[in-house]
Amino acid sequence: MKNLKLILSLFVLTILLGCSDENNDVDLDAINAPSNISALTTITQDNSGNVTFLPKGEGVTQFEIYFGDATTAPVFVSPGGMITHKYKEGKFNAKIIGLTVNGKKTETIQEVTVSFLAPTNFEPTITIGSNLSINVTAKAELETFFQVYFGDVANEVPVDFMEGEVITHKYLNPGTYQVKVVALSGGVATTEKTQSVTLTNLFAAPIPTIPAENVISMFSDSYTNVPVDTWRTSWSQANLEDIDISGNNTKKYSALNFVGIEATTKPINASAMTFFHIDIWSSDLNEFKVKLVDFGADGTFAGGDDKEHEITISNPEKEKWISLDLPLSSFTGLTTRSHIAQLILVGAPSGNTTVYVDNVFFYNKAGSITAAPTPTEAASKVISMFSDAYTNVQVDTWRTSWSNATLTDLSIDGNATKKYSALNFVGIEATTTPINATAMTHFHTDVWSSDFTQFKIKLVDFGADGNFGGGDDVEHEITISSPAKGSWVSLDIPLSSFTGLTTRAHIAQLIYVGAPSGNNTVYIDNVYFHN
Repeated sequence: MKNLKLILSLFVLTILLGCSDENNDVDLDAINAPSNISALTTITQDNSGNVTFLPKGEGVTQFEIYFGDATTAPVFVSPGGMITHKYKEGKFNAKIIGLTVNGKKTETIQEVTVSFLAPTNFEPTITIGSNLSINVTAKAELETFFQVYFGDVANEVPVDFMEGEVITHKYLNPGTYQVKVVALSGGVATTEKTQSVTLTNLFAAPIPTIPAENVISMFSDSYTNVPVDTWRTSWSQANLEDIDISGNNTKKYSALNFVGIEATTKPINASAMTFFHIDIWSSDLNEFKVKLVDFGADGTFAGGDDKEHEITISNPEKEKWISLDLPLSSFTGLTTRSHIAQLILVGAPSGNTTVYVDNVFFYNKAGSITAAPTPTEAASKVISMFSDAYTNVQVDTWRTSWSNATLTDLSIDGNATKKYSALNFVGIEATTTPINATAMTHFHTDVWSSDFTQFKIKLVDFGADGNFGGGDDVEHEITISSPAKGSWVSLDIPLSSFTGLTTRAHIAQLIYVGAPSGNNTVYIDNVYFHN
């Protein structure tokens, strides 16, 4: 039977290949063996012992199933097909084999439990992911499969899944949902558990904009962090979970009363710093406290030279990231800052709050970045590529695939800003609708950097054909040597200075170049042409 089906498959493949317009030879030996072989098994809850197999796999032409009981002959199932088999009560090792057209096979053993008793030792696990999603897994004894109801639609059809399988579900709106997980065996009796799950609009914390040289970071993906011995001391009253939110490492403190964070091995010398920063997010916090403790020169708590002070933040906003920039001068009791070894966070209502924490660092505001200046040119005299002050024209990309730089879109004091780090050069293109700047007299861009030594701006007109390298391209590059560091530099460059840019009706490319190559970070805002 098996050989006959394989011959028929090869015959059909030969006919199909013979109908091709091309004389293509197919190397059957090059076809890989099937992969990811498994089966979803569901049981009829009528004490009949009927189990339905839905085999799954990649690269499979046909499945072969051995049921693992007294029935020794296999059955054959086409991809997407199902087969039902009647079992007696017990545990069975079913063999699922996936075959390809060239006879290669991959097999897996799947345990099938048939019980007419309700499942026992049922343990569903529901974890909250990012962006309004949850993950559901479960395990039990005497179960054949599980079902989950997510509680967000009427007349919900449950999702079937197997032990060891992870089911992810994304909700459309934040809220509290009753998630029911059911364990099923071969009998009528089931075991189920319902858990209340609260989903919030939780996204990654904002990206800090303080230059790295002005920062001593305890925890942030944006900086190199100093050693911290623990983010939850043994005497803390809180649960700590390290989580990932949209690729951003975050600390989650639940059931928070207070938590101690210590850097006792290497106390932090913040004597040159002026601010302490922390980002927090909570849906239930009505008070938050931050305490800093300096252990003194002896490096020991209660050694006689300790200094400390606590700041209270009343009624912080809920369900949004709050950036706390606390002047160290406000910590009046912290009269020394060269041996800071302890940070304590306190939440209220005590023991009933969950707080997410990110970007914990000290910094010196001198030389730190603020929002770019607001342009004053009349909108009627401007063609803007990027600015909150104007309506921007279409720009296809702010970082071409051939660029050698990292782009981050961020907000500085509520002002949209482009950050180019590890900048060698970056291409910005408006090829779909090239810019006609023939009536403009100047090109403007605001730039900020703490470490560049040279900055270049190139404008490229693709010509009437709209294609780069089409024969009518013109371009010119301007070099700004030794630009001021640590402050916004407003560059208003006469277009007449771009002497090689002899036409300006089809400007489709802007290129920024920074030095030292690949080792500078530049912030960009207010990119426009004006008259």
